[in-house]
This record gives sequence, C-alpha cells and structure tokens, in this order.
Amino acid sequence: MYQNIPTKVLTGEVRLSYAHLSEPYANPNQPGSEPKYSVTMLIPKQDVATKADIESSMRAAYEAAVINDWKGARPQLRNALVYDGDGVRNDGTKFGAECAGHWVITANSKRKPQVVDMSNINSELAPQDIYSGMFARVTLNFFSFSSNGNKGVGCGLGNVMKTRDGEPLAGGASAVSDFEGIGQAVTGAATPNYGGAMPATPGEVSYQNTGYTQPAAAGQQINPITGLPM
Repeated sequence: MYQNIPTKVLTGEVRLSYAHLSEPYANPNQPGSEPKYSVTMLIPKQDVATKADIESSMRAAYEAAVINDWKGARPQLRNALVYDGDGVRNDGTKFGAECAGHWVITANSKRKPQVVDMSNINSELAPQDIYSGMFARVTLNFFSFSSNGNKGVGCGLGNVMKTRDGEPLAGGASAVSDFEGIGQAVTGAATPNYGGAMPATPGEVSYQNTGYTQPAAAGQQINPITGLPM
C-alpha cells in the first residue's frame, strides 16, 4: 500500500529494462496490439519489502474484483505478474544475465508516465536521459480486468523517479566505458619544448633545441660545438 491506496505500490530502487517511457511501444510479436508506455523492473531479491508490497496490492485488486466485478467468482490467474529472474519465461527461455538475483515484473500504461530525477522532481527528464539500465523507483497500480472470458490482475505503470545511472542494457557501450582515462591522458601529456624552433622575427629561424642540423653549403665548415655552419 502507498498513499493509503491498497492497490498502489512505490518500489524500492529497481533497475529498468525494456524501458519505453518516452514513446508508446507495440510488441511486434503481438500483431494488432495497442501501443503503450511500458517498462520491466528488476527488483533485487534482498528487497523483501517491495516484493511483499506488490503481493499485498495484487491480492487487494483481486479481492476487490471478486466483490465488485466478478460476482463472487474466484478465477485462477493464468499468468504470473512477478517472475523469478533465475528461472525461465513463460515460453521456457531463460532470462538475461542482468535478471539473475532479481524478481522481474512488467508494467504498462496508455498514459505517458512522468519521469523525473530524484534531485529535481518538479522537472521531467529529457528522453536521452531515460534508458534501459538506469536505476529508479516506480509507482505501480494493480487492477482487475475481464476480457473475452479471461479474468485477472494487471500491473499499471504510474510514474518513475530516476535514482542513479547504470550500465545501459540496450547492447551498446557507454561513453564512460569507451573513453575512460583517454581524456585525462591527453590533458596531462607533456608539451614538447621547441625552444628556439619558432622564429624570433619573421623570416628568421633558429634551430636550437630542435635536434635539427642545418646542412652545410658547399665549401662551408661545421662548428663542432654548435653543429651549425661556420
């Protein structure tokens, strides 16, 4: 329960995956599906409080539907909402490595969620600052549905508060991982000392400190001390 609403949850810090929070998204594997805003949350298994809150709010939505919408019927829920990231999906495939040690749940909404940073909850983040892999706290609202003979409980997406950055999960490397240490190395590099290599006056060149020896003209002798023509 959150804000005295039995079906509402504020998660602890979770990691976001498959984040479609700036533009609605329709699953290409489900032809005709309505585009929605959605995100998958990876909840650390150590966060037992968030897991308990989710289960409690799911039960509240279910019991309310039994009384108000399902006329006393108690259907068995066909699909789980919370999955074990160390297990397998409904199709039998394993979850990604990032899901290990986490509970996995997906929420969606027709309404665009507000995505803010914890340092300033009054201003929404730019789309480029929202990505799969970042960490956040999310509000969820569980609801009942009855469609085409199927009854169940769904997970609605509320709003998102970014808590910190994380390694992107979109398959590309971050700028930090690509360039870490390079800028500092360039900044700290020693500047060559060209000394008298620059002309003192236009048209006049001195070769001191450059390592360059001016070739002697025919018949000229070389000063053994300076290395320059005499």
